Amino acid sequence: MLSPNGNPKTLRAVNLTKRYSRIPVADGLNFEIRPGEIFGLLGPNGSGKSTTIKMIVGLLEPSAGSILYAGADIRDDLEAFKARLGYVPEEAYVYNHLSGREYLELVGRLRGMTPAQLSTRVEPLLDLFDLTESRHSTMDSYSKGMRQRVLLASALLHNPEILILDEPVSGLDVTSVMIFREMLQAMARSGKIVILSSHEMELVEKLCSRVMILYKGQSVAYAPISELREIQHQPSLEGVFAELAIKVDVSSVASRLVEVIR
Repeated sequence: MLSPNGNPKTLRAVNLTKRYSRIPVADGLNFEIRPGEIFGLLGPNGSGKSTTIKMIVGLLEPSAGSILYAGADIRDDLEAFKARLGYVPEEAYVYNHLSGREYLELVGRLRGMTPAQLSTRVEPLLDLFDLTESRHSTMDSYSKGMRQRVLLASALLHNPEILILDEPVSGLDVTSVMIFREMLQAMARSGKIVILSSHEMELVEKLCSRVMILYKGQSVAYAPISELREIQHQPSLEGVFAELAIKVDVSSVASRLVEVIR
């Protein structure tokens, strides 16, 4: 059982650690995400974001610590936990020989959905993600944005309790990003847990109530965005991020690059 003793369906990481050759990639992370919350996970490349996400979705086993959902360790019944997840990875890997419709039907069958459930969800999702005209075309003909929309649709297909998104707007046009933003807010209002990892600071600032910023596998900030702006005396999340997680003089490097190419 994933909900012992009626515990609320909160997702928690307790001393979450992943090491490779004794070197920590994620080092003693602690956080809690409540139903109805959009949580931002930020950090520069190599900070441990993707490793942390892969531990949450059960693709990597922690070296130490645990992930709890509704008070129970997810590894007590990992398959049941995965059934509650919707996941969009950073890289849009799909089966190129399948059409968008076939891919969604495959994902649905793997999720244990019935033909009746698939018939009421696949076509509407294809329509809402503007994929109806290309639904019978193989995905090797799809653009990056189209593939990303297929992955988003597949993550939503089974109505997950937890939605985990790693760079989800990569390749999406402006209209798709606006729809995506409204969709996430609606999902949060319905009580879903949403984890958003993105380099798009403006998107994170508009959507997330709290964020964790990672640097070299460690948490350097974990708080509501408004609180972080106040503490760091910064007008935006981008300023906070630059203060805590960018260890180079950005202006100096940019100026030197301009000099080099002149």
